[in-house]
Amino acid sequence: MASTAGMDRASVVHENFLRRVAQGDFPRGDAPQGPLAAAAAVQLYRSGCLTRALDIVSRRMQAAGEGFYTIGSSGHEGMAAVAAALRPSDMAFLHYRDAAFQIERASQVPGQSILWDMLLSFACSREDPISGGRHKVLGSKALNIPPQTSTIASHLPKAVGAAYSIGPARRVRPEHQVLPDDAIVMCSFGDASANHSTAQGAINTSCWTAFQKVPMPLLWVCEDNGIGISTRTPTGWIAASFANRPGLGYFACDGLDIYDTYATARAAAEYVRTRRKPAFLHVRTVRLYGHAGADMPTTYMARHEVEAEEANDPLLHSVRLLDEAGALSPPEALAIYEQTLERVERVRAEAVTRPRLKTAGEVMASLIPPARAHAPGNGPSAEARAAAFGADLKAMESPQIMSRLINWALTDLMLEHREIALMGEDICAKGGVYGVTQKLGQRFGRARVIDTLLDEQSILGLGLGMAHNGFLPIPEIQFLAYYHNAEDQIRGEGATLPFFSDGQYTNPMVVRIAGLGYQKGFGGHFHNDNSFAALRDVPGVILCCPSNGADAARLLRECVRLAREEQRLVVFLEPIALYPMRDLHEAGDGLWLRRYPAPDERIALGEVTTHGEGRDLAIVSYANGLHLSLQAQKRLADAGIASRVIDLHWLNPLPADALIDAIGDAARVLVVDETRRTGGLAEALMALMAERSDRPLARYCAEDSFIPTGPAYAATMPGVEGIVAAAQALAGDAA
Repeated sequence: MASTAGMDRASVVHENFLRRVAQGDFPRGDAPQGPLAAAAAVQLYRSGCLTRALDIVSRRMQAAGEGFYTIGSSGHEGMAAVAAALRPSDMAFLHYRDAAFQIERASQVPGQSILWDMLLSFACSREDPISGGRHKVLGSKALNIPPQTSTIASHLPKAVGAAYSIGPARRVRPEHQVLPDDAIVMCSFGDASANHSTAQGAINTSCWTAFQKVPMPLLWVCEDNGIGISTRTPTGWIAASFANRPGLGYFACDGLDIYDTYATARAAAEYVRTRRKPAFLHVRTVRLYGHAGADMPTTYMARHEVEAEEANDPLLHSVRLLDEAGALSPPEALAIYEQTLERVERVRAEAVTRPRLKTAGEVMASLIPPARAHAPGNGPSAEARAAAFGADLKAMESPQIMSRLINWALTDLMLEHREIALMGEDICAKGGVYGVTQKLGQRFGRARVIDTLLDEQSILGLGLGMAHNGFLPIPEIQFLAYYHNAEDQIRGEGATLPFFSDGQYTNPMVVRIAGLGYQKGFGGHFHNDNSFAALRDVPGVILCCPSNGADAARLLRECVRLAREEQRLVVFLEPIALYPMRDLHEAGDGLWLRRYPAPDERIALGEVTTHGEGRDLAIVSYANGLHLSLQAQKRLADAGIASRVIDLHWLNPLPADALIDAIGDAARVLVVDETRRTGGLAEALMALMAERSDRPLARYCAEDSFIPTGPAYAATMPGVEGIVAAAQALAGDAA
């Protein structure tokens, strides 16, 4: 072998390929076997050559300042054979080393320009047809490949949801259904990613579902190159971990052999398609060039190990196999390789001249997804309501607690929109921890009110995946503190999807989360979490929080409208302590009970509600803070301070214009915020007031503390006495 000192590994692999093909020096392997026809085999080789050429050219582009991302697929060219074994109608959630899969699938769909498209992506051109220049991601609307970012294994939970959705869609027929009834879902990942808790949870969820004989047509594809950046995967670990899982079929192939890979992938796909059960396809690969970019594998691997991997170049195996099958001679194979590299270089010269994003506005243009066409909603019929509600129709004539009004709002919404599906732990049989979803399982069945296993990532992933197939999911997270176990499903998957797909893919859904504090002595921090900063700082996510039952119903309807018509991802934060609240000023007054509003009543995004018209002081709050502020308002009036109390409703984005209008001619502003002083909502509100107003201003918020169990449950949070004192101090300072 020629000396490789001072050469980058991409050049080493390239030169070795040219030399060894010319000399007929091929690695050993099995003879070609299986159903792969000669023309199809040559096509797989062409896809592999284009994959390799793009990896080579991407490194040249980066060196020249023309490209910005070089994580490559060299060594994983066998994934082209997996693509050939599937249908373009099978949704594919891809590992970031799967350029060969996307290239091969493009050959199955007319009208594609895959080379041009991928070079635009490498160059971060705003003409890149998938991300609009925002990231180098694999993905294509035409090819049924939603784009994936690099968060490890975060795409696996939604693959479960997409696969699950195919069964219910046959009965529900969502308005925007994507996947045909006989489709399967494919999801690929690396051997190192298989160890991530997200991957383990998602694969477990698919097995848990299939074990109960619920259809789960999902093909997991593990591309096992034996290493995660620099950490070796123990030999035999993947097979030992997945070959004998209950409910999971196991198939293994040599990804260096396109004939074996195609035959095994076809068998695995047929297993999934006919049995509607998940399968695990274990594909042996090698990793060429190191992990990405400037990564040099020889700095953490012995040179002989690196060279052994390079000697097993899958393209060399393909040339040998094609020759032995009589499909293509080595000189013809070498010519295809060289011509492909020349073609990529020619196209690169034009792609790097295409315009890139320049302004903040251009970058942010896809944060908010586009509105979509939708059938008009005329509300549920009287007959449907009578059948669903039964005796509850009579109860609607009297005031009720918040939890019951949310239940009725969900019922009306599910009657009106067949594509709504609820999912969460204990929501069907039990009706949720606080009874909010009682009777919904009886009214709509287990296909639309889904009891999940105990895993927040799987709950949110189920929702995200079902949204890919036209459903309007309403997942429930039992407590706000539990959301943090799974927040990347919203931050790294749901919210980024329209951003990285230029608005072509979206995750319309409404996530219901019970949260905030003031439960009297129950649960401490784990059931009383007064921080939602992790939701407010995610671009594109709408956060809504009601204060009373009637407003909860009106706001929930608007949240569903935003998801259904505007494809928004909305979080509906329900204040636990207010679920059963009946009274306002004194025991037995019933002033916090509300009648159920008519099904067509909504509170629009950006709209606030004002209680009172006092000009001395405006109190700005929400949820529990509003309940306390209205109590304080009465006491302030008795002390001669006339106030108005403003209910924000919308915590992200803040209803800035409506809030300023509602403050109106009030002389002072007091922000009452039950979240913490550091990182709480009051920080944003104070900044907004400082920017838009010069009137006296103060805030009263929770301490920087977790919430205890027991009698001191509210000691660190705002109370009525504190609101009154803060208001009087503000009035005194202003005077």
